[in-house]
Amino acid sequence: MTKKFYLLLLPIVIGFSLISLQVNAAPRLQKWQNEKPVIVIDPGHGGDNEGTTENNHVEKNMTMITALSMYHELSKYDELDVYLTHTEDKDMSLKQRAKFASDVNADMLISLHYNASEDHNLFGAEAWIPYSFPFNNYSYQLAYEFLKPLKEKGIFIRGIKTKLNDKGTDYYGIIRESTALNIPSVILEHCHVDEDRDAVFCASEENLIQFGKDDAHAVLQYLGINANNSIENNLQEVSKESAVLSTYADETSPDICSIEWKSEDIENGILSFVVSAADYDSGLIYYDYSIDGGVTFSELNPWPGSDALQGCYEDTFTWNITIPKGSSPSVILRAYNLFDLFTESNLYVSPRVFGKEETTTEENVQSIEAVTIEAETLYTKEQESKETKHEVKFWIFIVLSVFIAFGFILLALTSQIGVYLRRKKRKAGKRRRQQK
Repeated sequence: MTKKFYLLLLPIVIGFSLISLQVNAAPRLQKWQNEKPVIVIDPGHGGDNEGTTENNHVEKNMTMITALSMYHELSKYDELDVYLTHTEDKDMSLKQRAKFASDVNADMLISLHYNASEDHNLFGAEAWIPYSFPFNNYSYQLAYEFLKPLKEKGIFIRGIKTKLNDKGTDYYGIIRESTALNIPSVILEHCHVDEDRDAVFCASEENLIQFGKDDAHAVLQYLGINANNSIENNLQEVSKESAVLSTYADETSPDICSIEWKSEDIENGILSFVVSAADYDSGLIYYDYSIDGGVTFSELNPWPGSDALQGCYEDTFTWNITIPKGSSPSVILRAYNLFDLFTESNLYVSPRVFGKEETTTEENVQSIEAVTIEAETLYTKEQESKETKHEVKFWIFIVLSVFIAFGFILLALTSQIGVYLRRKKRKAGKRRRQQK
């Protein structure tokens, strides 16, 4: 895509961001089905399904501690009814959990979880919500209230998101089953138990109990229950025509990621770049980098200025990187969006050996330039090869789509012609009977 195209997209992106912020700050959209709101808390996992067991944790035990704490806190208020899907360590299907919520006529089902990633490199809290209207709007507002106190604790926020399966319905079963019964739902992942930056937040039972209290206060905030134990009348009408989906499933990697050399301090091993990156669908949350041309990468780092609750991040910043002595780095940076999809930057090959005084001769300069050109040429060819493959797949998809569309049109025309001929035949038969 050209810069001109991105500039054309910019007003749309800004407009969408402003709409999202309005949804965050708007009065509550959901009306209760009952005289008092009914909240169902679902401790994730149970029985043989232990959940994550990384870092000496057992998730089913963690979620139960947090859920009981949350239940105890909310039970203090007569202005709502609160239930737990289960209090015993037992197997319970997602369908059974949603059915329980339906049987008590729940206004919202909240599924509590703790997270872990396959490569043990992700960190932060996130919330998953339904894709479909109006549940998306209701659940988004509650999820926003959940994540605010986690952010205040110092937990990195990965965002409020939706995910779809290959059938185009909600990926997560508890959300899918709840939506089928017309119940808004939220999955709350408090933090990653297998990553050092998050592990400190769930290291003790006291931490897990406090999570439950924070979750309860988030629900009270969403319900509008004030200090006088009365529910504020702050409902705002919402319609499909006026409301937009607050978030959606982003299946594409970031649109832009590039690095531009700015300066270098050879003696102290500091290399500086100007980083430019953007994701016009879901924003940026992480970056990592390589100094050996992509063979190995650093741990994930928070993207500068990333605030997934407000939908903002820095699209341009100065990045300083420390280079080990005696090495001549080949630098790549990767930008990650809310759905952990990344885009690689261009390759920068340094012509210098850091931490080492060099004798500059014309022969050395020519040799360094030759190596640099060769490395950059090879990297460019690899990227062009990847782009060519993506382009071929794209055009195959377009051609197949055209053929499928043509097939549907042909089928529709054939059907219409058949209907027309049958009507004509019936009319002709009717005329013959009248003539007799």
